[in-house]
Amino acid sequence: MDSLHAPWRIEYILSHKPEMKEGVFGRIAQSEDDKGNFVVARDKTCFAVLNRYPYNGGHLMVVPYKEVPDLSGLTDEELADLWKLTRRCVAALKAVMKPDGFNIGINLGKVAGAGIAEHLHIHVVPRWTGDTNFMPVIANTGVVPEALELIAAKIREEMLRQG
Repeated sequence: MDSLHAPWRIEYILSHKPEMKEGVFGRIAQSEDDKGNFVVARDKTCFAVLNRYPYNGGHLMVVPYKEVPDLSGLTDEELADLWKLTRRCVAALKAVMKPDGFNIGINLGKVAGAGIAEHLHIHVVPRWTGDTNFMPVIANTGVVPEALELIAAKIREEMLRQG
């Protein structure tokens, strides 16, 4: 198998990760710097954010404002809002990036692959024919051909256009 380089991930891998009283999603949820945090949409109970260390270009995460580790911690309204925003993200990614398909999923618990196990989030990963299969993507071999700032701006604009 050929190796593809994803040099943007090394910054995260090697960076010092201080103990935080609040998780990354909690900080982003409370921040007003949506551009700096790559937030593309905010709804009543959840928000969508571009993954800073993506598996594929356009990789979004849909996150409830409430920090819960699994689906049982959400109300029916919060759960419905989460999936409605996920649907809007898929529509925006289709319009902006024209993928051939998507991987959409939730990793519950560290053993299931959750990098931020304490704060439930839905991954929305656009896929293109021939990009690669899912395991090499998880193994950090994906290539993102466009700057995150540009992708976020395009998706944000499309989300606003959709309403």
